[in-house]
Amino acid sequence: MTTKEILQIIGRENKLFHTDISAHETEISEIVSSNKFLVLGGAGSIGQAVVKEIFKRNPLKLHVVDISENNLVELVRDIRSSYGYIDGEFRTFALDIGSIEYDAFIEADGDFDYVLNLSALKHVRSEKDHFTLMRMIDVNIFNTVKTIQQAADGGAKKYFCVSTDKAANPVNMMGASKRIMELFLMRMGKKIPISTARFANVAFSDGSLLHGFNKRIEKEQPIVAPADVQRYFVTPKESGELCLMSCLFGDNGDTFFPQENEQFKLIDLKTVALNFLKNQGYSAKECNTEDEARNYIAERTDSESWGCLFPLSDTTGEKPFEEFFTENETLDLERFKEFGIIKNDFNYTESMLSHFEQSIQKMRSNRKWTKEEIVELFKELIPGFDHEEKGKYLDSKM
Repeated sequence: MTTKEILQIIGRENKLFHTDISAHETEISEIVSSNKFLVLGGAGSIGQAVVKEIFKRNPLKLHVVDISENNLVELVRDIRSSYGYIDGEFRTFALDIGSIEYDAFIEADGDFDYVLNLSALKHVRSEKDHFTLMRMIDVNIFNTVKTIQQAADGGAKKYFCVSTDKAANPVNMMGASKRIMELFLMRMGKKIPISTARFANVAFSDGSLLHGFNKRIEKEQPIVAPADVQRYFVTPKESGELCLMSCLFGDNGDTFFPQENEQFKLIDLKTVALNFLKNQGYSAKECNTEDEARNYIAERTDSESWGCLFPLSDTTGEKPFEEFFTENETLDLERFKEFGIIKNDFNYTESMLSHFEQSIQKMRSNRKWTKEEIVELFKELIPGFDHEEKGKYLDSKM
């Protein structure tokens, strides 16, 4: 699918960030071409976009780590097919960054100037069971802390990691885990300069709603989206640009985000679904139940329509809309035209972070914990964390 088509589906005509990227391209290229980069989680959707932004500017060294062997293979094929080769060293490693093998890799060759961490458990539904929830905490928080320490020990100039718009006034455990990660970034910022970015939804990223729409068409299944939920969307390339700009130009503690404008606004997911179907050459046949939608697809005789279901959202952790910052955060909206920056004041309580670490470590050592215990622990660190447990998750719906 072309970028123009993606933009039409997410309700835009123009690309984001062109003004700022163009204004700073000479400096971006000079920095990239004279430095060594390590990208963690580099074969996911955002990670691949970041790797491409770095690769095409000819870095001295670019190593990519990801747990997915298959995605790494496709990343290399994509890069070789689009950009060819660079003078510097480009290598990929199929490693889990929480593993002993990764630690050995870093000890053997940890010579990097910039470390970018794009690895994450990103789905709201990951809180549906307390085992996956604990893994999300490990990946989103403690693997981040570990890799920051390793970057600092290796003499890196800068560390970047990705956050989410769901970290602003979080209502789900995924967003809250990223907010807690941001607190740990403030602590670790004493050891190495760190910046981050709060993201919108990345259109057609792995596991996303639009990626799911593609799969539903491929498998001849109904399209489903909540009628009452709004989200921001960026393209994969824009996600890579956002990360790279924060990494290269963010001050210690900065959080970059896309500035809202006439082109970049919230859009409801039903409209996105209808735009997608139009792109595929279908009109929507709105159904009232899952059975009706499934049956319509199975029995349809009209080749120009597609069965759809647009229910109201009723699952745990879904906000009607997302936001990039809170009223209590200090913003810089002047430095760039299209990137906003949250200027963090390193306001955290060391004793509370230590208590959180020790409590999670104890749960893991005992190999026994409950979701309720973890929620209460999160609430201690995030005042006003409004987690509403509805007892129903996206896995229980079509």
